Amino acid sequence: MAQKPIDNALPLPQEASILGVNEENKTAASLPPADPIIDYISSGNLEPISDPESKIHGLVEELDSKDWTKVCESLNDARRFALHHSLLLFPILEKVVLVVVKAMKNPRSALCKTSIMASSDIFKVFGDQLLDSTNNAFDNLLLQLLLKASQDKRFVCEEADRALNAMVKSMTPLPLLNKLWPYVSHSNPRVRAKAAITISNSVSKMGLEGMNEFGLVLLVQMAADLLNDRLPEAREAARNIVTCIYEAYTRNEEQKQESWQNFCQSSLPPIHALSMVKITSSQ
Repeated sequence: MAQKPIDNALPLPQEASILGVNEENKTAASLPPADPIIDYISSGNLEPISDPESKIHGLVEELDSKDWTKVCESLNDARRFALHHSLLLFPILEKVVLVVVKAMKNPRSALCKTSIMASSDIFKVFGDQLLDSTNNAFDNLLLQLLLKASQDKRFVCEEADRALNAMVKSMTPLPLLNKLWPYVSHSNPRVRAKAAITISNSVSKMGLEGMNEFGLVLLVQMAADLLNDRLPEAREAARNIVTCIYEAYTRNEEQKQESWQNFCQSSLPPIHALSMVKITSSQ
């Protein structure tokens, strides 16, 4: 009697090989395409734009593209405008800053880092002019930089630190301090620490007149609160702030420590005043 064919018979070796290749092709086709590699261009390597007068008209729209790689390219164009064609960029600066902030919020690290690099170049060129924004563009940018400097992705965090340093170097300390000090009360301890460090760097550029204009007692009270902060970075920044205030306050005093002690006792609760005096007692 003839045997019935077996439907589930194993394929021949050649057939198995073909099937294997087909399955591999299907698997490869189902994988998402790899993200393109983004070049992080240093400021010194950004060249002028060949036709800036024409290019500037579409910059904001290109920055707001839904294609994130095109946004990265446009952010580098914005950096070129800032560095080489700042007069053309200035009339649309607020719009550009707002789009930079939007890119900074994007979860793609490459886009986020490129936008932070753009903010650094904008700080270096425009400085205090950013404070004149009417739509809170600078306030939004400052908050995002403090948040990015506080996150776990190291290369984003380091880039945000560089941007905050560029901001301090390019801006007048007093108006910047007015923008920064509310963040020492932020609910996120890392944001508080980054704000404290940035304030410390800014205060180091101030003299007694600027400190008095901001409010010397307010500045001392801020430092006293930060001395008890949870994070050591915030406490170290507070000590640096105290040292700067002490040096400015006692510059022309003969009895420096006595004068400083009297000031602290008149401005702070006893336990905080004692902490202040301990910090400066070795100087």
